[in-house]
Amino acid sequence: MHKDPQAPPPEAPDDGVAIRVRGLKTQFGAQVIHEGLDLDVRRGEVLGVVGGSGTGKSVLLKEIIGLIRPAAGTVEVLGIDMDQADEAERRAVQRRWGVMFQDGALFSSMTVAENIQVPMKEYTRLSHHMMDELARVKIAMAGLACSAGIKHPSELSGGMRKRAALARALALDPEIIFLDEPTAGLDPIGAAAFDQLIAELQRSLKLTVFMVTHDLDSLVTICDRIAVLIDKKIVVDTYENLLKVDHPWIQEYFHGPRGRAAAAAEHAAAERAQAGAES
Repeated sequence: MHKDPQAPPPEAPDDGVAIRVRGLKTQFGAQVIHEGLDLDVRRGEVLGVVGGSGTGKSVLLKEIIGLIRPAAGTVEVLGIDMDQADEAERRAVQRRWGVMFQDGALFSSMTVAENIQVPMKEYTRLSHHMMDELARVKIAMAGLACSAGIKHPSELSGGMRKRAALARALALDPEIIFLDEPTAGLDPIGAAAFDQLIAELQRSLKLTVFMVTHDLDSLVTICDRIAVLIDKKIVVDTYENLLKVDHPWIQEYFHGPRGRAAAAAEHAAAERAQAGAES
């Protein structure tokens, strides 16, 4: 029987897991990046993914969304095995996530509004008027002025381009958003503002956020758990618990100068919040 490409995928039992990765192996030629990697991303959490150079952080993201095929293992998203799913099932799941690629990856020949409408045109049959209206809503949600919609990416600052890319990731009202180095290249004030925006959107929209980052401030301030890629596998825990893990890279990363600065900033913010609540 012919399947409607717009139909939602069959409902799977909700065990609280949005993304389930089992036995993942990533190999390029003779180089093995991941081996036997297991990961559960819980519904409604912000998961930060970190690791040293060459550990395959962005590669893992691309494997989950199907841009790279792993050498072995399974990836389930919202209860659907992405390798076993047929084309209609894959498209139905893809419609339920949004992706913000590193550096935004906006189409330079299109305006911001036209960029936001790309997934709408691919996955919906909305009228041009409705797409224009929705693009304006997404632009506002990303913290941009409505005038940004008619501009091209080259006319925007780096921070504005990231917000435009986030608006496109939100185009289809996704349940999951994937963010690849969202604060890279931003100054500390801009990065903090972007972190706050992600946190507010996650709370208001009940999003599951999979965020590849190297920004310790982001990890400390907005992530519920942190996934560390080490030794071709992954260690997932809270920031506080990872501080206690006896592994050289984890110790250096979280206890080095930048880690101490991020922890001190978070402690100061918590004290300010407590003082405000008591006053």
